[in-house]
This record gives sequence, structure tokens and C-alpha cells, in this order.
Amino acid sequence: MADETSQTDTPPAGRSRDEIALELMKFIAVTTGYGRGTAAAGFSGKPGRSPEEYADALLELFERCRGVVKRS
Repeated sequence: MADETSQTDTPPAGRSRDEIALELMKFIAVTTGYGRGTAAAGFSGKPGRSPEEYADALLELFERCRGVVKRS
């Protein structure tokens, strides 16, 4: 019975939960533009986020992804 428990706690293919959360975070960030702000070509009048704000947004997204992966 102990072996069954340890097998279900291990992510597939020997990957850690943080690696899976990182992949999820990258997928979301790339496909949605998460954290980028509204900077666009032309005269939008709205500045994009600073690099620090963008990094904070990505770290927040990573923490959220870690929480999701941990629950599964």
C-alpha cells in the first residue's frame, strides 16, 4: 500500500511539480500575453508595464500555477 501512495505523489516522467507549474505558466503567459500590459503599436495612449511589474506578474502567475499543480 505504501508504494501506491508514493507512486501517486510523483509527477509523470519524473518531473517535479515545480517543473510542471513552470511549463503551465509559460504556456499561459505566451498564449495570452499575461502580464504584458496594453502596449501596442500606434497611439494607444496607455504605456506598457515596466520590467519589474512584468516580472511580478509572472511570479504571481507561477505561484498560482504551483497551487493548481499541488491540488492535482
